[in-house]
Amino acid sequence: MVKEKEKINLKYPILLIHGAGFRDVTAGFVNYWGRIPDYLSKHGVAVYYGGTEAWGSIESNAEIVKSKIISILDEGRTEKVNIIAHSRGGLEARYLISTLKMDYAVASLTTISTPHHGVKAMNITVEAPDGLYKFISFFVNGWFKMIGDKKPDYFTSSRQLSRIYSIEFNKQNPDNENIYYQSYAAKLKYFFSAPTFIVMNPYIKMTDGDNDGLCPVDSAKWGNFRGIVTTQGAFGISHAGIVDAYRIKYKGVNILDFYLDIAKGLSERGL
Repeated sequence: MVKEKEKINLKYPILLIHGAGFRDVTAGFVNYWGRIPDYLSKHGVAVYYGGTEAWGSIESNAEIVKSKIISILDEGRTEKVNIIAHSRGGLEARYLISTLKMDYAVASLTTISTPHHGVKAMNITVEAPDGLYKFISFFVNGWFKMIGDKKPDYFTSSRQLSRIYSIEFNKQNPDNENIYYQSYAAKLKYFFSAPTFIVMNPYIKMTDGDNDGLCPVDSAKWGNFRGIVTTQGAFGISHAGIVDAYRIKYKGVNILDFYLDIAKGLSERGL
């Protein structure tokens, strides 16, 4: 555990890549990562945002992250970055590394509640009639253009979270032996544990097993799996809770220190 005033000496800065449906900062003041960036900064960790769109496809968002990393490297202060990615952001990071050949600029990838093996419950997005799903996507895209997305593609992006899509994606985006990969899963204990996910949690549990309301525990396992983050007692931690969305204290888990411990672990690896 990191001490309160301890400074973490990372060789490379941290780049945060958020998940689907939100931006790093929405409406000019709602930070996707809650208090985490400020907390890391107070402990001497340099933090950058990936700048991805809420419903951009994996491919288009990965291009955004590529441009961001190049701009960071152009500052001349570092040669690489440590990526911490939540949810779909982990898939974008893997595409960035493997398909976009940005492995030279990434020291490590830590994924948190990323559906590496897809979500069986999301197969419905692939199996639904294209016409109906494109109709729904039209309205979703329109809304997210209003909040800042330049190229929202809900039709493609949401389908990329399915189990069906993940099989081919994983074949095409293998790990790079020069990069350290680690992963974590979050878990809700009961369907009533988080009102936001009161429908999705039991639905995904029927199709995929234990989950955090959106990402199955087994799907989150990738590289060096570091374990399940959940609380003591009856509730657990949701897909949103693991990124400090609610800014609350959990029994037995300090979300801010969880991220600080990730940074400390990377530092101990010389990253």
